[in-house]
Amino acid sequence: MREVSLREFRTRGAKALQAVPVGETVLLAGQQGPAYFLVPVQGDAALQDRELRRAMAKTSLLESWRLADHAEPLEEEAVDQEIAAVRRTRQGRKRK
Repeated sequence: MREVSLREFRTRGAKALQAVPVGETVLLAGQQGPAYFLVPVQGDAALQDRELRRAMAKTSLLESWRLADHAEPLEEEAVDQEIAAVRRTRQGRKRK
């Protein structure tokens, strides 16, 4: 995997990617660190999109589980208040 700076990619575009071998994934990194992956499309783009979305969803779920493991448990009353707040928000959307 090659790394290209976001600045270089923005200013030079395709020229910044010329040194990258065909089929290799590129990591775009900014001042704050890694930002995006550029993944080459090979074959069925729809299938690859589905697989990429599945991988992203799995990563998000694993991160949620990690955060939940370190969170303080909620009291039942706090859970009920949270549910009520979401329901009020949804009811407000339906009325508009």
